[in-house]
Amino acid sequence: MGRKTLIELKDVRKTYQMGEVKLNALDSINLKIENGEFVAITGASGSGKSTMMNLVGCLDIPSQGTIFLDGTDIASLNESDLAEIRGKKIGFIFQKFNLISTLTALDNVILPMDFQEIDRTEAEKKAKKLLDMVGLGDRMHHKPGELSGGQAQRVAIARALANSPEVILADEPTGNLDSKTGQTVMDFLCELHEKEGKTIVLVTHDLNLVNFAKRVVKLKDGKIESDTQSHKVRRKSK
Repeated sequence: MGRKTLIELKDVRKTYQMGEVKLNALDSINLKIENGEFVAITGASGSGKSTMMNLVGCLDIPSQGTIFLDGTDIASLNESDLAEIRGKKIGFIFQKFNLISTLTALDNVILPMDFQEIDRTEAEKKAKKLLDMVGLGDRMHHKPGELSGGQAQRVAIARALANSPEVILADEPTGNLDSKTGQTVMDFLCELHEKEGKTIVLVTHDLNLVNFAKRVVKLKDGKIESDTQSHKVRRKSK
């Protein structure tokens, strides 16, 4: 029995009006991502990968076409419903971490669960478990300004996992990290994929990161230029 399709884009187009000019950021995109895949979406600046990330992440809706996330057509949803499905189905990891500077690591991880109205005691218990999992159990009461870049990104990973999402969407997750710390973060994402079966969608222009994915979708001028399976064996950092 095959894996279920988790994300599907059907004839998706995203058009922006730039004065009197229409810009097709994405043009007639058809793409399926199955549950448990590790997919890298890559391409040069202006290729459309950021637009695709926003659409897959329910941060925006297409100008044309349909996008299904776990069977729900998000193209027809209003902002309130988009926010709800985002909170339940997708965990985000951003280049700039996007942690709340006034909150501790623990409270940053609890925050997505607060939005889903999860019992505070249960939320705190789960947040502590997630921070232990990313090796930050001893830093949970520190604020982002008291953490290194790598530690902050690991808090962001814990936060992304807070609501047990179907998809982890990572946008240039090592962009603000040195190479060694970046390798550690990518190792952790690979562990989530390999051991817990998480679906990972990695958006990056960094070819070193692309090598971690099992499938690579390359965009050019708003279209899919290639969609290939990778058979490389990743090298885990020591």
